[in-house]
Amino acid sequence: MDLLQRVRQHFEESVTTQQMAMDVLGPSVGLAAEKVVQTLISDGKVLACGNGGSAAVAQHFASAMVGRFERERPGLSAVALTTDSSVLSAIANDYDYDLVFSKQVHAVGRAGDVLLAISASGNSANVVAAINAAHERQMSVIALTGNDGGQIGDLLVGDDLHLCVPAERTARILEAHITLVHALCDTIDYMLLGGE
Repeated sequence: MDLLQRVRQHFEESVTTQQMAMDVLGPSVGLAAEKVVQTLISDGKVLACGNGGSAAVAQHFASAMVGRFERERPGLSAVALTTDSSVLSAIANDYDYDLVFSKQVHAVGRAGDVLLAISASGNSANVVAAINAAHERQMSVIALTGNDGGQIGDLLVGDDLHLCVPAERTARILEAHITLVHALCDTIDYMLLGGE
């Protein structure tokens, strides 16, 4: 395979994955947007977490909520639990890295808030612990996963939402996650601001 073919293969796989994700997950994105808007209207917030590329997706979501996505509006209450290096390193050092998100959820999460839990594999131990903490705090969960949803798929209850990208390659899952976050932010803005 020459280099151009190899590059084209990435684009082709990405397009195929995005199409499948749109077909399978489109209605769930609408439900997730409704959940977030109701949370915000009720003076709640969204806490977002993930590791590596999923941490970047969580931070991108929070920045689009607090700053803006594509339209001017007041900031919306969202926090990425991945950004405070002192908190993360203290919890990892004093307790366990698996607790870096759940300790934060226990500290700042409130009943009625939403946890945006992101894990391409669905098996990240610290994201699993964050979901358990969110349930203990009577928070609902919007989970972004891939593959078969992993452990996270089995943890979701009640009105939790599972956006599981139908793909196995981490790169394709993360690409779809960023598109899902963009669709979510756009739909939230549309619901709050109306119009185009």
